Amino acid sequence: MKKILLGCIADDFTGATDLANNLVRAGMRVVQTIGVPTQPLQAEVDAVVVSLKSRTIAPAQACVQSVAALQWLKAQGAQQIYFKYCSTFDSTPKGNIGPVTDALMAALHTDFTIATPAFPDAGRTVFKGYLFVGAVLLHESGMQDHPLTPMTDPNLVRVLAAQTRHEVGLIDHIVVAQGEAAIRARIAALRAEGVAIAVVDAVSNADLLRLGAALSDMPLVTAGSGVAIGLPANFGIAPNAQASRLPPTTGLQAIVSGSCSRATNGQVAAFRAAGLPAVALDPLRLKQGAQAVDQVVNDTLALCQTHLAEGPVLVYSTAEPEALKSIQDQLGVQAAGQLVEHTLAGIAVGLVRLGVGQLIVAGGETSGAVVQALGMTQLQIGAQIDPGVPWCAGNTALSDNALHITLKSGNFGTPDFFTKAFHFIA
Repeated sequence: MKKILLGCIADDFTGATDLANNLVRAGMRVVQTIGVPTQPLQAEVDAVVVSLKSRTIAPAQACVQSVAALQWLKAQGAQQIYFKYCSTFDSTPKGNIGPVTDALMAALHTDFTIATPAFPDAGRTVFKGYLFVGAVLLHESGMQDHPLTPMTDPNLVRVLAAQTRHEVGLIDHIVVAQGEAAIRARIAALRAEGVAIAVVDAVSNADLLRLGAALSDMPLVTAGSGVAIGLPANFGIAPNAQASRLPPTTGLQAIVSGSCSRATNGQVAAFRAAGLPAVALDPLRLKQGAQAVDQVVNDTLALCQTHLAEGPVLVYSTAEPEALKSIQDQLGVQAAGQLVEHTLAGIAVGLVRLGVGQLIVAGGETSGAVVQALGMTQLQIGAQIDPGVPWCAGNTALSDNALHITLKSGNFGTPDFFTKAFHFIA
């Protein structure tokens, strides 16, 4: 097996496919693994994205898992390491972005890296160190209501400085616009000042490409998925059609949604407005125990089975912030999330057993629960549906046929994503 060029560590499963998607579009052959692999890669590739479910666990545990992924990637020959986090910089004052960055820097014996969640294609831009989502600052985008990682400060230098033991600085848009030489000079100046992590402005793909060229010899890159568009060229790789080729698709179509983001709320509403079959979960039924969860799974699958032959069916637990808060007040934030994830994962398993071969999963935590329940260990990355969201294919523990699956970050995708996505699959 040829050694890989780029080794990536993603802190959730949808973020991993988001990153892999950008690398594939830039010409790299990519496999996404579910957790640190325990078996050989199933294909010869240029990059591996190890997807962890580490965004919202205890910081110390996230560091242990991330360093384990790093060690495996280095053993496969990775020449550069990429730590990928969400384009909305999802974290808390205690982490996990800062602590994981610190741990990876220590393991790689490097004294400098960059940080930028910029992904202009998805409306995420960084200007003077402030993160924008579309036309508004991060804390006005709906992320202030996130149930696990509410983001109330758009200043990334300030946010990151609270999480890391390193000094944090800024490479602003004026420097980035001047290109590779200016960026390298600014990095040298920051290092001389004792800065170890630099937040980088980027408002366009041109900015990311200029930045990418300046990172060719950096052992560790930390970013959202946007920076990935500028890295394959450093290895002499150009865009090509073969990188995104997947096996032929078979099977019925379904959607499982556990995200409560504004984007996913809109996608659920659009699907229902189109008159397509949708089944809503009542999280309060789940608090009655394991027997109640099993009953909800069985009832939901029975409803789905009556519609699957006609086209895609949606199962969702999506809720508006007010309704979500009411549920969390009754069940607790962590308990509510885990109950819903466990239930949706059980439903996804049942759907595949019913013959679903094309499955959309919305929400990072939900995606993690679903792929683990399906026994998926490696995903081949295919064509993009919307920025940051590709179709993937992989084997499950339930069938000899490859399952085509897309893991959609809650905040990604156009309003018609659930209805159009199946038209993008061959």
